Amino acid sequence: MSDASKANQDQVVTLRLLRQLKRGGKRFKAADSTGVKLSAIDLLVRTLALRRFLLREVFAADEQQVGIFLPPTVPAVATNFAVTLAGKVAVNLNYTASNRVLAQCSEAAGLKRVLTSRRFLEKVELDPGAPTLCLEDVRPRIRLSDKLVAWVQAHCYSPERLHARLGLGHLTADDLLTLVFTSGSTGVPKGVMLTHGNIYSNIDGIEKCIKLDEHDVVLGILPFFHSFGYTVTLWAAMTLPCAAVYHYSPLDARVIGKLAEQYGVTVLLATPTFLRSYLRRIEPEQFRTLEVVVLGAEKMPVDLAEAFEQRFGVRPMEGYGTTELSPVVAVNIPPSRSAGDPHEGWREGSIGRPLPGVEVRVVSIDTDEPLPVGETGLIEVRGPNVMKGYWQRPDLTAEVMHDGWYRTGDVGYIDEDGFIYITGRLSRFSKIGGEMVPHIQVEEAINQILGVDEEGTLRVAVTAIPDERKGERLVVLHTGLPCSPAELVRRLAETGLPNLYLPDEQSFVQVDEIPILGSGKLDLRRIREIALEHFGQS
Repeated sequence: MSDASKANQDQVVTLRLLRQLKRGGKRFKAADSTGVKLSAIDLLVRTLALRRFLLREVFAADEQQVGIFLPPTVPAVATNFAVTLAGKVAVNLNYTASNRVLAQCSEAAGLKRVLTSRRFLEKVELDPGAPTLCLEDVRPRIRLSDKLVAWVQAHCYSPERLHARLGLGHLTADDLLTLVFTSGSTGVPKGVMLTHGNIYSNIDGIEKCIKLDEHDVVLGILPFFHSFGYTVTLWAAMTLPCAAVYHYSPLDARVIGKLAEQYGVTVLLATPTFLRSYLRRIEPEQFRTLEVVVLGAEKMPVDLAEAFEQRFGVRPMEGYGTTELSPVVAVNIPPSRSAGDPHEGWREGSIGRPLPGVEVRVVSIDTDEPLPVGETGLIEVRGPNVMKGYWQRPDLTAEVMHDGWYRTGDVGYIDEDGFIYITGRLSRFSKIGGEMVPHIQVEEAINQILGVDEEGTLRVAVTAIPDERKGERLVVLHTGLPCSPAELVRRLAETGLPNLYLPDEQSFVQVDEIPILGSGKLDLRRIREIALEHFGQS
C-alpha cells in the first residue's frame, strides 16, 4: 500500500475514535444532566454492545442511512457512534423543525427507521417522518452476551485490530460519514454529504488551534443535527483527549451553570443568541473554570462580548463556518491557547484566520476574479473540509462549487495579516435605489444603540419587503424599543450610516420574540414572512 493510500485510510474518524477511547481508559470522558457519567472505556463498551444489538435485530443489510432523533446526551453520543461503527451513515434530524420538514428530510435520506426516545418524542410532539425505535425498548433487549463481547473487544483488542474486526477496515477518507440537513432558513433543507476526511480535517484543525487536552471539559449544548455540534461537541470532543458534558437545551441557563460548575467546564461553544441568556442567569462562580468561548452561526456584537467578559472574565472569540465546510473554516485563537504572543492570534471584529490546510479567498461578486487584500467581495473556500456535495442534487452542488472552491454566499475581506472579516451575506442584502444595502450592518448599528437588554435576549432583526418606488424597503422586527422609532432613526443617522441604510419610522414591527432556528441562527424565512404579513404583502 502506498503512503498516500495508507494516509487516506488512516484519516477515518472511526479509527481515531477507537484509539482515543482506548487511550483514555478509566479517565472521565462523557457525562450529561441526567446523571450519566462514563469513562472512555465504559463509553466504548456501551457503544459496542448497542452496535451488536442493532446489527443483529434492527438493521437490514441494505439499510445505508439511519435516522437519529435525540438531543445532546450521552445516549445520543453512544447511538451516533454505534450507528457509525455498524458501517451506517448517521442522519441526525432537526427536532426544532416542523413535521413537514422532517418528512422531507427522512424521505430524501431514504430512512427506514429513526432511533429516538419515547420520552423525548412525547416532549417535542413531533413525527420524525419514518418508523421509530425507542431506546427505552432497546435496553432490556441487549443480551449479556452483547455486553461480554463488547467488554472483551474494548479491553483486549488493539484499536487497529478492533477496527478491522468491526468490518471497517475498507473505509477511507472519501467515504460518507453523515448527512446533515441544512437549517432551511431560506428554503427546503438540503442534505450535505460530509465524509470521514471532512470531519477528520476539522478535528485536526481544532486540535492545532484550540489545543484541547486532558484538562479540558467541553460543554456540549449544541444539537447534533447542526454541523457545529456534530463535528465539534460530538466527534472532536470524543476523539481528542478532552471530556464533554452534555445538556439537551442550550437555553436552559440554570442547569448549564450547574453543570459547568460541577464538572469544571473549560470550553464553551455557542452562538450569540445562546450567550445572551447566560449573562443574567448564570453566576460568575459557575463559569470560574471557563477558559475558551468560541461563537459561531451569527456575528458577535461587541457589546455582548464586553458584557460577557466583564461578568465572567473570559472574552468570547468568533469563529466561522458553514455546514458545507464541515463546518469550521476559521477561528480566532483565544489568548489562553496561543503558542506565541497571546494578542497575535485574534483580531476583534474578525472571524480569525483559516484552519491549517484551509484556503480562503475573496472574489468579485460580478466576475469571480480574485480580489487583492482589503477589497470586499464574495468569500470562497477550498480544502479538505469542503463537502462531498448535496445528497442526490448534483445540480445544486454545481451551483456552489467551481474549480474546487466553495462559494459561501458570505461577503467580506481579508486583511494583510490573513484575518477574515464578514461584512454581510448575499441573501441579506437589499437592492434599494440601485444600491446594495447590508441588513447585518443595519442590525449592528441598532444593537450598538440599544445594547443588551436586562434579559440578554435578541432585540432586533432586519429584513426587507418589495417596494414599488425603491425596489425594496427595510423592515425592522423588534421586541420593544426604549425610544420611539423616529428617535432611533435619528440616532442611526448620527452613526454615519448612509441615508439608504436608514429604515423609515413606519417600518418598525413589534413582535413577542425574534424567530430563531434550533441552530441559534435567525429564521430568515419566518422573519420575512412576518414582515410581509404585517404590511399586507403575504
